[in-house]
Formats: sequence, structure tokens, C-alpha cells
Amino acid sequence: MNFSRILKLLIPFLLVSASAFGIDREAFTFTHYDLDVKIDGPLQGLIAKGKVTLRNDTDAPQHLAVLQISSTLEWQSIKVDGKPVQYLIQPYTSDVDHTGKVSEAIVSLPHDIAPRKSVELEVAYQGTIPADSTRLTRAGVPADVAARNDWDRISAQLTAVRGLGYVAWYPVAIGALNLSDGPQTFSVLNAWKARHEDSSMRVNLCTEVDEPNPPTLLMNAPQEGVEGGSVAGTPQATTVVCRKSDYERLGLTVPTFVMANYTVLERPAITVYHFPEHKLAAMDYAIATESVLPLSTQWFGKPKQKVVVVDLGETGATPFESGPMLFTSIVPVDQKRLQLTLIHQLVHATFFSPRPWIYEGVAHFAQALEREQQEGRKAAVAYMDAFRPALVEAEKTGEQSLVNAHDEVFYRTKAMFVWWMLRDMVGDDALQRALQAYRAEQDREPSYAQHLLAGSSKRDLEWFFDAWVYRDRGLPDFRVATAYPREMLNGGFLVTVTVENDGNAAADVPVLVSAGSGGNSQRVMVAAKGKGVARIQMPVAPDEVTVNDGSVPESNDRNNSVKINTGKTNQ
Repeated sequence: MNFSRILKLLIPFLLVSASAFGIDREAFTFTHYDLDVKIDGPLQGLIAKGKVTLRNDTDAPQHLAVLQISSTLEWQSIKVDGKPVQYLIQPYTSDVDHTGKVSEAIVSLPHDIAPRKSVELEVAYQGTIPADSTRLTRAGVPADVAARNDWDRISAQLTAVRGLGYVAWYPVAIGALNLSDGPQTFSVLNAWKARHEDSSMRVNLCTEVDEPNPPTLLMNAPQEGVEGGSVAGTPQATTVVCRKSDYERLGLTVPTFVMANYTVLERPAITVYHFPEHKLAAMDYAIATESVLPLSTQWFGKPKQKVVVVDLGETGATPFESGPMLFTSIVPVDQKRLQLTLIHQLVHATFFSPRPWIYEGVAHFAQALEREQQEGRKAAVAYMDAFRPALVEAEKTGEQSLVNAHDEVFYRTKAMFVWWMLRDMVGDDALQRALQAYRAEQDREPSYAQHLLAGSSKRDLEWFFDAWVYRDRGLPDFRVATAYPREMLNGGFLVTVTVENDGNAAADVPVLVSAGSGGNSQRVMVAAKGKGVARIQMPVAPDEVTVNDGSVPESNDRNNSVKINTGKTNQ
């Protein structure tokens, strides 16, 4: 047996040894994907081939690369410069895929890849993507609930498959994830997305059909159009339908594809892909979108693209939103709930930012605006306050400035509160002018949004952005230190209220003095670990003072009110 033969036999064992001593699964960043993907609904099949570009983002040369795909897919070949390379395939338990494990290829590269250098791998793999919710049931989630959340599959009636975090239908490399670990799981996923936010992907998605009405193919990316053709050598010509999609910047996008025989409802602001039996419910989605269009336009301008709603068919499937697209079961839903959902998608169709806290934050802020439109400010504040407990918990796990946040609790929930607080501080007109003047291509530094808003409001907002956007100083904690009512000579009362902030974030907060069902309020800026004073006139004797109506998120809202005994100081 010659030396080269012996070496080939030894390589798998060497790879196993390397794995035993630990492999840096995140040494490489996947900077670009170029994939041709063929799907076969009746056979639940997927065949993929193409190229992935990996960049070594460590400070040491790397000789091993890791590629992971769903455990129901099989590696066919991996090449570099057109030549096959040695690789070891092993199952790897990870909830990054709905099956709860992936098929991992540990690749021996033909030469070391220096820091910041890249290598292009040619890959081919195939298999099936059936419905599977093993990862959730394994974590104790009831089977019916798990199935509603992990609805991804390729099937004859409906193909709907999401990417990273749901189904590894394209190669990734990430450490083991366990949903039982709770927030830690999502922090790892979010960090992976943040590291790959500037990565790009091209997908040519195809299917073969032998019926006169080919299915609709969709992806959540700008699409170049449909191509048709025939496959020679078959008894009856087979039509090939393809969609070419380019993700110029993955950002927060989870590449997703859908295929089904849809009926299409086209309206000026929305396109709904639905099953024929859901026609009336699809109309409800169109009506809801058109009803929130005036509010969205007033705040963010005219839409640049349409909202797209895609029917998942199964009643109860957990909705999945991706930019202006919404994947959901199209069933009759209360119009107010639909309006809250669809203004979010409409804002994404209107307003784009490469910064998650702006892009997602304003969309969630728009939902609070819509809730206010429906039932007033108290309803809007209650809507936001429902998300506050998760933010309070997230703040305990570590600091995340909004400009660098990769946890959605920060770039969605905290950002929503930030935009609402800015609105309360500068007013509707100034904030609307700033939002409509925003241009994504000009946003080259974190202070861009601050300067726009400072210019439109003529206010110095440095302190606010420093406390809430550029740094994470946690949340404020307000309490009424003293409330002193004094009867005035000309009638009525003047109430002097001292507010203390035990938190590390300064905020401009409303102080309300009430008497029966009425009351007056005043806003006061309270520094971190500091005090603020409000002087509020009342026509009658006051009976209670409250700091914060819920519009400013704080770590503790159980000490915000005190009763007043007229003529006595309350502490």
C-alpha cells in the first residue's frame, strides 16, 4: 500500500482527532452564497448545488472548516478549485434545525486560510424536508403547539421553508444550540445573524411541473422574475419554473422560500397569495392594510413597495414576518388585530434602515401609534407595557447599546419605547419630518438619526441618545419623593412634586396630579440617580400624584404613586 493511499485512509481519523480536541465552528464567516436549488413537492425533495465563500475571521490560520445542513439532507460533494477535498460527516445535535440535529461536514482544506482571507467551496447536497418539530417536543412543548411553530416542510400541497434557526437548508456553521437553555439559545443565534448581516446570497429556486397551471414560487428577497422551459427526454415536456432572488445584505433576513398553487389578490398597497377557499379572509387583509395606510403615510411617507401576505394554509400556524412580507394562516381575524399586524409590514414596505433599532423599532412604534388611533393613548401605552417585563429581564443579562444590539428585545421593544419617548419630547410634527427626511444610504454613522431629529425639533438631544441609544445604561426607576400641595390665594392648588430616579438612565417623564377623574400633568427631566421637580396647578384639591404613565420603560413601576392629604407633605 503506497503512502498516498495510507494518507487518504488516515485523514478521516485525523479529522476525528481534531474534532475531539475541539473545532472552532465559528472561525469562518459565510460572506456569500451562490446556490441553485430544485424542489420536488410530491417527493418532499430538495437538491442543491453551488458555491459558498468563507472568510477566516480569527487571528490564526485555519485548516478545518465546518459546514452544517439539516439532518434530513445528505452531503454529495465538497470541492475547492474544482477538486474534491477530504471531509468527515457526523451528526451534530443542535436546535438550529427543526429536527434537532444537523449533518455536519468537517472539511480539510487543501491549504491553511490566513486571517481575513477567504476560500470558496463548491457544495452539493440533497434530501427531503418533511414537517418535523422534534426540537420543540424534546424541550417539552406540547405536540400541537410545536407543530404550529415549526411548520416548515416541502410537500405536494404547500412548501414553506425558513432558514437559519428553523431549517438549515443552506450551509451554516454554529455551535450547538439547545432551546431548553432559553434566552442563551437566542443570543447565540442573534450573534450569528449580527456577524453575517453584511453577507449576501443568490438563489435560483426551481421546480419541475407537468400541469398547465404551475405553482407560485416566492422568496423573501427582491426577485428577478419567472423563467419557464421544458426538460428534454421525457415522454411529455415538463415545465421548469424558476425564481432568481438576491439578498444583497442578509441583515436580519432569514432566507425563506414558498411554493403552492395560490390565487392572487392584487391591490395597490398589498398582494395576498392565498388558497382559493380563503378568498374572503384575504379581502380582510387587504381592507386592513388600506385602513392603516393614511396613518403610515402621515408618519413615514408613501410606500416604496407592496406588503406581501403569504397563506400558510394550516389554521393556527404561528405567523412569521420578514420585512414587508408576512407568512401566516389567512383566516378571519378581528380587524383591529389585523391593523396592528399590517401597519408593521406597511412601514417596512415604506421605510428602510440598515440599523435594526431603527428598521424594527419604528415598525413597532407604528403599531403603538395604530393602537392609539384605535382607542387612545392609554390603550397605546398598555400595548407597549405588555412588552416591558421582557425588557426588564433582558436588561439584567448584560448591556446592549441600541446601535449594536443583536437581541430583538432591544432592537424591537426598547427601540419602540425610544421612538415613543422621542415623540413625547419633540412632538409629532418634528418627529414626522425627521423620519421622512431619513435616507438609509446617508446613515453612515450612529449619530445620523440624532442630527436629523435635532434639526427638525431645534432641541439638544445628546443626553437622551447617550443614555438610550449609544450606551445601555439600563432603565430608570422613578418614585415620588415628596408631593406638597399649597392652596393659592386666587383659588386652586399648586402641587410641588419631587421625583427621584434610582436608575442609571435619565429620562423625560410625565408627572400627573389627579383629583377624582380629572387631572393635570407636566413633563420633567430626571437625571440618573438624580431628582426632578414639577409644579402643577389644580383647580381643586388633589388626591394623588403619579410619575410615569407607562410611556417610559422602567425597572420598577410599583412605587410610582402616592396619595395626597391636602395641606400635608407626603413622603
